[in-house]
Amino acid sequence: MKVLAFVLLCLFIAVSEAKVYEKCELAKILKISKMDVSSGYSLDNWVCLAYHESRFDSKAVGPPNWDGSRDYGIFQINSRWWCSNGEGTTANGCKTSCSAFTTDDITDDITCAKRIVRDPNGIRAWVAWVNHCEGRDLSSWTKDCSL
Repeated sequence: MKVLAFVLLCLFIAVSEAKVYEKCELAKILKISKMDVSSGYSLDNWVCLAYHESRFDSKAVGPPNWDGSRDYGIFQINSRWWCSNGEGTTANGCKTSCSAFTTDDITDDITCAKRIVRDPNGIRAWVAWVNHCEGRDLSSWTKDCSL
């Protein structure tokens, strides 16, 4: 019985660990998802944004923002505007639960990010992109990735 409990504990820990992507691994996923083509922003922009928002951690959850909302997942998608976390008011623009953005499968994150950039602010909706990526040479983010 103790062995079974130990095995279940190990499985739980393995399942709950965050997937932290490597830079080129993320770039390849974003390319396959046509993130650059469908969003109007280069892969370099998206990789830079993801690094500065979550350090490529798919399970990242930010601390509460000034309005009580939180940011979720690899792109730190905000609960006030884009997903529902069951806490407070939300526009839920991506019509999904915020917990969907904290799994190792970032398909939901990518779909929502594509939706976010269709709004007037575009990629400027992410403060980290404005502060760390905008107006900079971003070619180093994907140059060694064999895309």
